[in-house]
Amino acid sequence: MFKALVHEIRLFLVAVQFLTRVSVPAWVGWREAWMPASMRHFPLVGALVGLWGTLVLVLASWWWPPVVAVILSIAATVWLTGGFHEDGWADTCDGLGGAVTRDKALLIMKDSRLGTYGALGLVLLLGLKAAVLTSLLTQRMSGLDSATASHVQRVLLMWAGVGLVWAHAISRLLPVVLTRVLPYAGDAEHAKAKPLALSVARPQVWAAVLSLTVVAAGVVAWFWLGDWPLGTLAKAMGASVLGVVLVGLWTAGWLKRRLGGFTGDTLGASQQLSEVASLLAWLAVVHPVYL
Repeated sequence: MFKALVHEIRLFLVAVQFLTRVSVPAWVGWREAWMPASMRHFPLVGALVGLWGTLVLVLASWWWPPVVAVILSIAATVWLTGGFHEDGWADTCDGLGGAVTRDKALLIMKDSRLGTYGALGLVLLLGLKAAVLTSLLTQRMSGLDSATASHVQRVLLMWAGVGLVWAHAISRLLPVVLTRVLPYAGDAEHAKAKPLALSVARPQVWAAVLSLTVVAAGVVAWFWLGDWPLGTLAKAMGASVLGVVLVGLWTAGWLKRRLGGFTGDTLGASQQLSEVASLLAWLAVVHPVYL
């Protein structure tokens, strides 16, 4: 049992090392087979990234208006991950943005230079994230006294923070699923992240779902202890799941049609798309336009 626990901690730290710029202890080590196994911890690592972004969002909100706090929060998560998924999204936009052949698209995605489609994709994606989070923090009721306005702002900040944690967690599940349902489309021997080209076993996917369930249970427990509205939370999380499922179905079909499978860059793109889908669904439920 002790050895199994140590190995599980090792796999978690491998996932942390892969998805972020956080250094891990030397005893963790490295084996190629650990990478696919560590993917079951991706949602947990995503939740930690979301917590980091939420911390920066809350602290920045003490001194600056919502839009500034949101940009600082996004910058903090990009710094923590090294822009890992954003880079994949940009490369995918460059490769698949134009009407090129499969082989040409794969060649473009290997190019480290940023093209027009990649630049446009990054600007639009990051701008959309900032717009959604800013909208979550923006009060839509006027004529409130200072005490009520302050309370409403704290409530909005809480919802935005929880939505951010959940979006980062659930969006790390889709790349795991895609590595199971699609073959690797590139040259496995020369892949930038070769272990990702290995087939992910079905139990690993279910283990990743379990990791996301743990995150969901933590969010529910937080709301229950704080006497927050669980009904609204259930609707927001349900809408988020639906949004990510729809993005997943579309992405899987798109990648199969254009590339015949996935690459490391397209996994990063799928994470970014599902994160935005989750945030959009969250906004639609907790802060609808008619308020």
